[in-house]
Amino acid sequence: MSDPAELYDAILTGNAKKAEEITKAALEAKCDAGELLSKYMIPAMDEVGKRFEANEFFVPELLIAARAMKTSLELLTPAMAAEGLEAAGRVVIGTVKGDLHDIGKNLVASMLEGGGFEVIDLGVDVAPEKFVEAAQQKDGTIVALSALLTTTMTMMKKVIEALEAAGIRQSTKVMIGGAPITQQYADEIGADGFSDNASAAVAMARQLVEG
Repeated sequence: MSDPAELYDAILTGNAKKAEEITKAALEAKCDAGELLSKYMIPAMDEVGKRFEANEFFVPELLIAARAMKTSLELLTPAMAAEGLEAAGRVVIGTVKGDLHDIGKNLVASMLEGGGFEVIDLGVDVAPEKFVEAAQQKDGTIVALSALLTTTMTMMKKVIEALEAAGIRQSTKVMIGGAPITQQYADEIGADGFSDNASAAVAMARQLVEG
């Protein structure tokens, strides 16, 4: 059988085929699914994030590592559900109404999954009420909003207003990101967090869950 420790390297190097083989073998050998995630997979994605921030990895490396992670995660999810393991948190993510850009949003979604979060991806051009509906399904949900156009940034404020109108703003954290977004804008519209890259988004989500 493959050594489960090799899963770390398979994800770090973006070798999806190897990650799949190791995960299958580990599950057949009755390895603990939660341990595979917390001991090898999440640390591998954390290392990917660190290398990205240090300019040692770039978007292509991030994407292939996330793909390898996703391959393993799809195999692990049923086993984790059977073990009664909870995700690190629940994130509803989408690109706001009027905006059809999804590369950054997809990358953040993959990195969050890699960080152990349950991710509900609503896609692009998402209306405020769709975010509200998804957030209402579970208390403590984080809503992650993405925008690439300055003309659609204002829609982020409308989502926050819609959460307030629905009476769930207090129990729903909001994080925002995208090329034109700044910390100043996040403060201005009352968002709980801002991230300018996919790796930092995971750290931000963890902070919001804990805080």
